Amino acid sequence: MTVLTVYFCGTGSNKFDDSNPNFWNGELISTLASNNLGREFAEWIIIDGPGSGNLQDDDLWVKSGEHYGWTGNAFGAGWYENINHALHMIKGNFNWKREKLSEKQYELLKKSGININNVEVTGSLLWRHYDYGDRKLSQQDVQKQIIKTFRKDGLLPNRVNLVGWSRGGISCHMLANAMLADPELAAIPVNIFTVDPVPGPFNFQADKTSLGKNVEEYVAFYARDERSKGFSCVIPETDASTLVHIYPLAGRHATLVGNASIDGASEGRALYEPGMIVRHFAEVCLARWGVSLNKTLKLNNAQLHGLHEAMQKNADLYTKMQSNSYTIITESYKGERSISHGTLSAPFSTVQGEKFIPVSGLNSDYMTDNTIYYCLQ
Repeated sequence: MTVLTVYFCGTGSNKFDDSNPNFWNGELISTLASNNLGREFAEWIIIDGPGSGNLQDDDLWVKSGEHYGWTGNAFGAGWYENINHALHMIKGNFNWKREKLSEKQYELLKKSGININNVEVTGSLLWRHYDYGDRKLSQQDVQKQIIKTFRKDGLLPNRVNLVGWSRGGISCHMLANAMLADPELAAIPVNIFTVDPVPGPFNFQADKTSLGKNVEEYVAFYARDERSKGFSCVIPETDASTLVHIYPLAGRHATLVGNASIDGASEGRALYEPGMIVRHFAEVCLARWGVSLNKTLKLNNAQLHGLHEAMQKNADLYTKMQSNSYTIITESYKGERSISHGTLSAPFSTVQGEKFIPVSGLNSDYMTDNTIYYCLQ
């Protein structure tokens, strides 16, 4: 049996953010991936977020489009390539591979004294293209062989876990829906752990705001104090069979994945509690879903209580965060963060009811009900 976990980085974020100084103990998604003890490609993959700089172009199993960084940050350009890449990785078969050498590989071979052709340069001064020659073996070939070797009982995994933050969280929705629409993958059960899934402007289509019957469990944490315009988060409409757990936490969009600064955007270790809580429950859920991780927090009930107590003590600092914005302008809905339940907008704390566990939904408060997390454990 093979369990495959797909980690989707957020907008502008990539696999190297586990050492990003803006996250005092590593950005959550990249840290979880780096702590995964399984075999990369066969049992887990990590995919850089839109607007992160196309650092994974060489590794994609589909041909990447040419996207400017600002279009990725503003509109999510590039995430459909990410979804298609993930689909091919799940199936263990690519439809494109990088057959040309990269500049780094070319320079390495050249310095080693290997007889290869000189670089071919074409195009104008403004738009030059460099041909560094052909590869004998592509990354895709190597990764495919790893999958064939280490996936048990065939190429297809028996279960897929999806983990993501920001547009990476929305990418989890998109991939789950793409799997359901694919006859080869529709029967594979899916679990999702998302952190503040935000699609951005003009991105509230059904594949991003709803989920189907292939999703068995959905767990999400949402940032109560985010007010940036264009950062309306999504609570997806789900199938009646899906277990849905949603939780509010103090802090901004990045606070929940490990940014511990006062403003939720810079360096510092002042307000680290929300990030630790989210990381702990991500690790707990992944363990339940068949994933082996190292360097886990393993918080006990007393430690969990202490973290919530600290957040309560610093309530004024979290409230002050509401005046900050990643997009210069702030917005709210009846004094609260604006959220989208499916495609319908609503004030943050009003999303609650029998379809959620706990039923208090985004109005939950650990300090008045310390049983709200029991269902995750």
